[in-house]
Amino acid sequence: MPDVVPVVPAPLVLEPVDAPPYVVSAATTVVVATTGAAVDDPAAHPATPAAVLVADLLGRAAGHAVRLAFEDPGVPGAVHVRLLPDAPAASTGPGAPGAGAVGDGRDADALPPGDEAYRVVVAADGVRLDARTPEGLVHGVVTLRQLLRELPDGGVEVPAVRVVDAPRYAWRGLSLDVARHFVSVPDLKVVIGLLGHYKLNVLHLHLTDDQAWRLDLPSRPELVRRSSAHSVGGDPGGHYSAADWDEILTFAQARGVRVVPEIDVPGHVNAAQHAYGELNPDGRPTDEYLGIEVGFSRLHDDLPATHAFLADVFGDLARMTPGAYVHVGGDEVLTMAPEEYARLVRAAADAVAAHGRTVVGWQEVAHVDGLPPGTVVQLWDDRVDPAPFVAAAERGARILLSPGSRVYLDMKYDADFPLGLEWAGHVELRDAYAWEPEEFLPGLPEGAVIGVEAALWTETLRTLDDLTTMLLPRLAAVAEVAWSAPERRDLADLTRRLTAHGAYWDRLGLAWYRSPQGVWDAPVS
Repeated sequence: MPDVVPVVPAPLVLEPVDAPPYVVSAATTVVVATTGAAVDDPAAHPATPAAVLVADLLGRAAGHAVRLAFEDPGVPGAVHVRLLPDAPAASTGPGAPGAGAVGDGRDADALPPGDEAYRVVVAADGVRLDARTPEGLVHGVVTLRQLLRELPDGGVEVPAVRVVDAPRYAWRGLSLDVARHFVSVPDLKVVIGLLGHYKLNVLHLHLTDDQAWRLDLPSRPELVRRSSAHSVGGDPGGHYSAADWDEILTFAQARGVRVVPEIDVPGHVNAAQHAYGELNPDGRPTDEYLGIEVGFSRLHDDLPATHAFLADVFGDLARMTPGAYVHVGGDEVLTMAPEEYARLVRAAADAVAAHGRTVVGWQEVAHVDGLPPGTVVQLWDDRVDPAPFVAAAERGARILLSPGSRVYLDMKYDADFPLGLEWAGHVELRDAYAWEPEEFLPGLPEGAVIGVEAALWTETLRTLDDLTTMLLPRLAAVAEVAWSAPERRDLADLTRRLTAHGAYWDRLGLAWYRSPQGVWDAPVS
C-alpha cells in the first residue's frame, strides 16, 4: 500500500487494507448489478453510464478492452457497479444531507446520507462501487481513477482500500466567464473533465457581458449575430448554437456536472444594447465594446422593451437548460438608483421563477427585498459588510461563497505572474485552501451556506493553456474546501496527495503552474 493515497478531495473515510492490490487483467469484467430492479433493457439501467465509464477507464489504462456485462460471471476479478436506493444511512451530525456535517459512515453496510454518497471497496479478487444515485456512482469512478497505478511493466493495479464518502456542501462549482474571451466547445469539455475529476458538480457559465453575447436564443437571434464575433482586445469570438448547448449539457451530465447559465442584468449589458437599440433611451444600438472596464452599461426600467427582453431571454434560457437554477447576474450596476435596480432584479427573478427555476444572483441582490424563496446570493467581494448577507439569509436566501481573495482563480499567483488580475490580491495554493466557509460570514443562520464556487474571469485569458494554468493546482484546493470536512483537511497532506496529480496533468498534456507551495517531484509511495 502506498504511503500517500492520492485521492482529492480528501474522503470522509479512507481505510487502507493490508492485502494485495487489485490487478487489471485481460479477464477483468465490469458488471452492472441489476439485482432486484425491474429492468426490461439492462443497457438502460441507470447504473450503466457509470459502468461504461469504469470499463473505458480501465481499458485505457491497461491498453486493452474491458468487457461490460449485465450478469455476474461468477469468477474473481469482476468490478461491480451497483445502485443501492434503499441503502441504510449512517448516523449524522447536524446539517442536511450534502449541506453540512455528515456521519463518518464507518458501518460496513452503511452509506453516509445524501444523494452523492458513494463507496469504493478494492480487494485482490474484485472491486465494488456502490451509490444511491448515478451522480454518486460517478464520484466513485473518479476515486477509482485517482487510485489507479500504472506499473513500469505496463500493468495497472489498484491498492486494496475502502473508501466511504459524501460531500460537505451540495454546491461545489466553477464560474467560467466565456464572454470576455470565448471558450470553444472542445476546450470547455476539458474544463468540465477537470471539474468532474475533482468532484465539482456545477459549471456556472457567464454567457453575456458588455463585450459579447455567447448563447443563441431563439427569441432574440440578433444577440449572437451582432454581438458574438469578437472578444476582449479584438480577439476572435464565437457563440454556442442550440446544438452546441445540448452537447455541452450532455457531456457535463455524464460527468456529474450540472450547468447553471447566467445572463447578467441589469448591468454588463452593452452587448445586448449593441444588438437591440430599443434597449437604449435614444433607440439606437451602442457601439461594440472590447475593453475591460465595468459599470458603464445598464438597462432602463421605464422602457417597455426592457421587460419584454427580460421575459424573452430568461424564458429561452430556462427552456433550453434543464436543472433547478438560473443566474440573473446583478453585479456592478454603478449608475442606477437603488429603487430602479431592485425593480429590474425582481423583474428578472420573476421571469426565472415563472419557469419553475430558482434564482441565483451576485451579492448585490442581497439588498433587494421580495426575491423568491430560496434565492441563492453569491458573495464575490469579501471586503463588504456581512450584515446584508445575514439579513438576506434570515429572509430565506442561501449563500454561495466565491470570495475573490480565496477562490477567484483569475487572480495572479504572485506579482510577477504573466496572467491574471490583482484587484483581490494574489491567490496562491495556500490562499485557495486555508479558509473555513462556515466562519467566513459571521452571524449567518446555521445551514445558510449552500456551497463554494471558484471563479475564472477571462479578461487576460485567451487559450486553453491559459485557463488550465490558472485552474491548476488551485482548483483541486477549492474542491477539497467544498467537499471535505474541516478535520479531514490539511495543507501539507494535500500537497503530498497532489504530487501524483501533477504527473497526471502532464500525461494529459495540460499546462499548469508548479506552485512553490506544492511538492511536485517527490515520490508518492
